[in-house]
Amino acid sequence: MPQTILCLASYFKGGAFLQACKQAGLNVVLITVDKMKDEAWPRESIDEFFHMPELGKRPGITHAVAYLARSRQIDLMVALDDFDVETVAHLREHFRLPGMGDTLARNFRDKLAMRTTARNAGLLVPEFTGVFNHDRLREFMARVPPPWLLKPRSEASSMGIKKINHPDELWPILESLGDQQSFFVMEQFVPGDVYHVDGLVDDGEVLFSIAHKYGQPPLSVYAGGGVFITRSLDRESDESKALVAFNKQVLKAMGIVRGATHSEYIRAHADGRLYFLENAARVGGANIAECVEHAAGVNLWGAWARIEIANLRGEKYPLPPTRAGYAGVINCLARQEWPDLSGYHDPEIVWRLNKKYHAGLIVASPDAARVESLLNSYAERFGHDFLAVLPPREKAADM
Repeated sequence: MPQTILCLASYFKGGAFLQACKQAGLNVVLITVDKMKDEAWPRESIDEFFHMPELGKRPGITHAVAYLARSRQIDLMVALDDFDVETVAHLREHFRLPGMGDTLARNFRDKLAMRTTARNAGLLVPEFTGVFNHDRLREFMARVPPPWLLKPRSEASSMGIKKINHPDELWPILESLGDQQSFFVMEQFVPGDVYHVDGLVDDGEVLFSIAHKYGQPPLSVYAGGGVFITRSLDRESDESKALVAFNKQVLKAMGIVRGATHSEYIRAHADGRLYFLENAARVGGANIAECVEHAAGVNLWGAWARIEIANLRGEKYPLPPTRAGYAGVINCLARQEWPDLSGYHDPEIVWRLNKKYHAGLIVASPDAARVESLLNSYAERFGHDFLAVLPPREKAADM
């Protein structure tokens, strides 16, 4: 009888993960949300498909999975979206299944937990404090120069972040939050260049990692609009080597055992040092997975699935050979329903986004400088040709 994997996905993603599980002979069960039920899921790789109004609401999700478990032996549970990491951790604890549990999951969802863990490990992080005691907040604002960022502890990417320039701005916001105040963290705003390192971990060992640099920081894109750009860095550069080394330290401190990771860092303009921003136990959004695949030949979704399957079967996962290419992605919300990208025809273009009201490309080359040059030239053109100006709440934040 085949083993069964249950996947939760609050967003349409992870098709290659589901396909890899089915190809390996697993029985694949997917639960998604109602609004994602009609997306182009790889139905041929899904044995059972369910949808609910929301996946994070307890005890509803626990009851639903318990009902499924009455007639199915569930062997493995995986969260395909960032919003599902804590939910699946709770379910693993409840059903006593292998994988990340509640406490460890906080290091990959809770911005206060991950910052505390990093700081306790001696790693550089921007100054921060929990939003608990108001006298502590006053002391923090008196000691740490503004501006500050008020961040939801468990939102994804840049969602819900507010920039605070003066103490008087904070108190009305906290008053409006009421009992939700403790679910936020206050952090020093550190101007600098923002990076991400994406990779794979098995048995606590980093098997693969690749460093990228954002064009604009995701917070700037989310709050002010604009074109999203990220590109892989020259692997032989000091910049890339420092990020990869720092990322290994961070992941060791966080305690991840296996899976895909997406971690963000900032090199401060003031002192030139790398600071930890946040990390996630998932594949990066905003088409970063496709970018990594075109640069290095590694499909992060498929490799992650095979890591989980190998562990389930008591085997060791061998990472296939990778290549030392480079790639970059550019995308934005578009004012056209189906943007016309035919005017972009450089031979380095290897992928085009096919999504309503979005424009996007991936370029790839053996030369990191060529990728950077192309993306820089496209940025202004995207702004002119496609970019939609929308309120911040309508901007995509899947990064």
